[in-house]
Amino acid sequence: MTNASRVQRALISVSDKTGVIDLARGLQALDVEILSTGGTAKLLAEQGIAVRDIADYTGFPEMMDGRVKTLHPRVHGGLLGRRGQDDAVMASHGIQPIDLLVVNLYPFEATVARADCTLEEAIENIDIGGPAMLRAAAKNYSGVAVLTAPDQYADLLAALNKSEGLSAAYRFDLAVEAFNHVARYDAAISNALSARSVTGETIPYPRQLNRHWQKAADLRYGENPHQTAAFYQELSPPAGSFAGFLQHQGKALSYNNLADADAAWACVGAFEGPACVIVKHANPCGVAVSKNLLTAYDRAYQTDPVSAFGGIIALNRPLDVDTARAIIDRQFVEVILAPGIEPGALAVTAARANVRVLEIADGPRPASGVRLQTIDGGLLVQDEDTTLVGAEGLRCVTEKAVDADLHADLEFVWRVARYVKSNAIVYGRYGQTLGIGAGQMSRVDSARIGLRKAEDAGLSLQGSVLASDAFFPFRDGIDQAASVGVSAIIQPGGSMRDEEVIAAANEHGIAMLFTGQRHFRH
Repeated sequence: MTNASRVQRALISVSDKTGVIDLARGLQALDVEILSTGGTAKLLAEQGIAVRDIADYTGFPEMMDGRVKTLHPRVHGGLLGRRGQDDAVMASHGIQPIDLLVVNLYPFEATVARADCTLEEAIENIDIGGPAMLRAAAKNYSGVAVLTAPDQYADLLAALNKSEGLSAAYRFDLAVEAFNHVARYDAAISNALSARSVTGETIPYPRQLNRHWQKAADLRYGENPHQTAAFYQELSPPAGSFAGFLQHQGKALSYNNLADADAAWACVGAFEGPACVIVKHANPCGVAVSKNLLTAYDRAYQTDPVSAFGGIIALNRPLDVDTARAIIDRQFVEVILAPGIEPGALAVTAARANVRVLEIADGPRPASGVRLQTIDGGLLVQDEDTTLVGAEGLRCVTEKAVDADLHADLEFVWRVARYVKSNAIVYGRYGQTLGIGAGQMSRVDSARIGLRKAEDAGLSLQGSVLASDAFFPFRDGIDQAASVGVSAIIQPGGSMRDEEVIAAANEHGIAMLFTGQRHFRH
């Protein structure tokens, strides 16, 4: 293998024409012969760039509306021919070496993303010659450089202008990206066609699921110091999603930081008014909505100051100076997340240099898409839990009615419960959580933990409301709620003993709403 290779001949065939004229001019200035196809060749020629049409080179015309144009031995031989090993056979067949390949593929993903895209349109936008050339060039990276995206053009020209050739390491990195590019392209085709029938019906979960992530960082360790870990991002994280964060200060994020911060960001995205969510070990330990961010933080912190220590704080408004100062002066915090950072706030957080401050523009966003959960040898896939109540809507099932104030509070705790690990119990009042019980095998135990959290924080549950993520199987949960002053309950209903549970609520004068939909979170 040679350590460096020169570029004497390039083949350019691109669907996305961004930057291709400047690239071709740069190559022409370096006396590189340019081969090209169809629309790309026409564009370059119109710009006064010397270009040789691929049909002239192969001696074989493009045909079948462009389906066949580069599938020819003079093209693939020029890409695959091993320098110093296949020279004689190449010469005997009139195959000239192609040292640089510039290809991006038909816009298949953009085509199938259109609501009106037919199966025939999807099929026609499957590139055949492009992936074949990319694989050939990448396989022969020892003598060929391959570009797949316009953002690679400037680096390629800079490298050519600085030295006599392209290093093996540089060509290898380009080859890896080319193979990744083709893998993503093939996966998009597989996903799209696996999710529809030949007659056009959509299949909710495709026959085969292909997902791609790129490594964003190696982490110091996993959940525990003896475990290794890394953080991968989707290739194009949705706007407002946690993975698109920008870190302004603080230590490198750990595995647990990332997992907890993601949980906090999801929960705070459930509220429209100024809101604060404090998370510890993937569970909200304090949530509040208020007229401003500072008050929301104060009230969220009050729920469970002990658990808030070393927690993750998510805000759904830009971090302002007053809120930043309150957080930094009051508690030890691992991560602060916000959709923006107001002027001066970073100067406040800088007093705690290790605190990670993350900005996620265009967020938070409501839950959407699908959720993936790996199991041993497999993958569970489900759509996100995005709806709050079932098709029948909220139903008051008790003699005591629910007034507007109680309704607002019940909706608030119900939103919080969706992000608490099952079994989940949430006590609250006036847009503030008062006690949260999470992750217990018994619903009664979760209720007791939530009660103890409120007592430890000095918060009264008299007149509070309660949310349960799933139905109460027995009346004991209602009796316990009544004993601490709960005035209203929201739960899915659907138990075999619903009538017993409703009767208990009526005995205690508690109002109760059925949602017709549970919110288990494992």
